Amino acid sequence: MRKLLVLALVGLAAQLVDGALGMAYGLTSSTLLLFAGVAPAAASASVHLAEIGTTLAAGVAHWRFGNVDWRVVARIAVPGALGAFAGATFLSSISTESAAPWMAGILFALGAYLLVRFSRPLRPRPGAGRLRGRFLGPLGLVAGFVDATGGGGWGPVATPALLVSGRLEPRKVIGSVDTAEFVVAGAASLGFLIGLGSQGFLLPTVAALLIGGLVAAPIAAWLVRIVPAQLLGATIGGVIVLTNARTLLTAGGVGTTARPLVYALLAAGWLAALALAVRALRRTRRARATADAALTHAEPAPVAPSAAGATPEGRPLASVEG
Repeated sequence: MRKLLVLALVGLAAQLVDGALGMAYGLTSSTLLLFAGVAPAAASASVHLAEIGTTLAAGVAHWRFGNVDWRVVARIAVPGALGAFAGATFLSSISTESAAPWMAGILFALGAYLLVRFSRPLRPRPGAGRLRGRFLGPLGLVAGFVDATGGGGWGPVATPALLVSGRLEPRKVIGSVDTAEFVVAGAASLGFLIGLGSQGFLLPTVAALLIGGLVAAPIAAWLVRIVPAQLLGATIGGVIVLTNARTLLTAGGVGTTARPLVYALLAAGWLAALALAVRALRRTRRARATADAALTHAEPAPVAPSAAGATPEGRPLASVEG
């Protein structure tokens, strides 16, 4: 019972992070399950089955708050589903011994990416017009495959790529990616069901993650406007890196004497990323405050009507007298 309660709290925290960043529900949940000794395919299958419910709730909440661009959802969800189904089939077909380092490596790389991504300000490329299908289709395909094979990765791949395009405001990027993930999670679950059978899903774990995620989904859709993504992204990235490092060190045959040094270096890198994230957040806020102040001072003063040519309401004298 205590374990299921902990998993429910993990699901809640993971959905809060995912709803605020547009990523990291699968990464956080899968990392915990791997750390607890769950087989990689079963961990990814269970997380994706829980995500069917959490992403549906998140999508509805984002839609209610106006955070969804349905054109982007339509263009990215179908290729994402195809990639997720292929990834689930691939992960189901390889042995647990082979899958564990593979999945830990993907999670480690994505965690490191989060550290780098959120330790500096986002600089979108200026652009105009809509996001094109020839960009959204391949992006969805790759993100879906990585998501299923790594137990997470849809958000870390799709969200930054859409953000840096500069053609969609951040809240709509996050809302659209979260909404499309419902289709991706369903396709991945179908792939795992075919590859593993119903016994491949840890149903008590699924239920606990789902309950926590459902509670957090509407809160996260609201928090997306106010939570500082810099600190949240850097924090969760460091947790993912340190947790998955153990599996990689074991698979690589690194001795117990060298492991403390490796962990110390990773922890130092995490602290440095957090410090950079704080600095980037302060810099962004200062720049925003300066821009707001400049706009305030640049507002034109109201033009007083001419005493000879207009009434106080601004109408010409001829129209009043005539």
